[in-house]
Amino acid sequence: MPKLRVNPNRMELMKLRKRRTTAQRGHKLLKDKLDELMKEFLGRIGRTRALRSSVEKELAAAYGLVAIARAEAGRANLAQALSSGEPLDLIEVSERNVMSVRIPEFSVMELGQPGTYSLAETPAVLDSALGSLATVAPRLIKLAEREKAIELLAAEIERTRRRVNALEHVLIPQLTEAIRDITMKLEEAERGNLTRLMKVKDIIAAQEVANNEAAAKKAGRASE
Repeated sequence: MPKLRVNPNRMELMKLRKRRTTAQRGHKLLKDKLDELMKEFLGRIGRTRALRSSVEKELAAAYGLVAIARAEAGRANLAQALSSGEPLDLIEVSERNVMSVRIPEFSVMELGQPGTYSLAETPAVLDSALGSLATVAPRLIKLAEREKAIELLAAEIERTRRRVNALEHVLIPQLTEAIRDITMKLEEAERGNLTRLMKVKDIIAAQEVANNEAAAKKAGRASE
């Protein structure tokens, strides 16, 4: 892990301590966010799995009826029947914010009646097939909404996890190490200054003793 290049002074030490405090606070907030995202993600996974299983069974039954209709009416007649009528708006899309993730919401509009295809050229089973598809369509759209939400949540979980790991294993340790290095250098400098001050004090004291002895000798000679 590379070290931070900083100047070993008290101002830099204060900045690093403040930066580390901010990083630790951000790490806690991101960790809490990650936990909530995971709860939301796992809860949606369970609900979506059950819905997908149900929708797949209904679609399989509906596609089975479509296959029967195609076998009875022929591919060309079935394609012509299914393409009849005018296309209609099916869904309205909005968004909802879930922990900074914009989740899409699909509102299913009222489905129209099947196209005006010829009843004489199409088998009765086609009506049942289209009815089954119309029944399952809203649930299929709801499934698409939920799976898109899961995809977006998974991407946000991965981004948040990377940021948490970067703070926990890179930035905060770097700041802690830089703070420790500067603290040690400042303490060493203080010990050096203290040692010098003590030496200066000893020199001054010795000088004072020498001066006092010289003054006493001078005074003794003068009294003689």
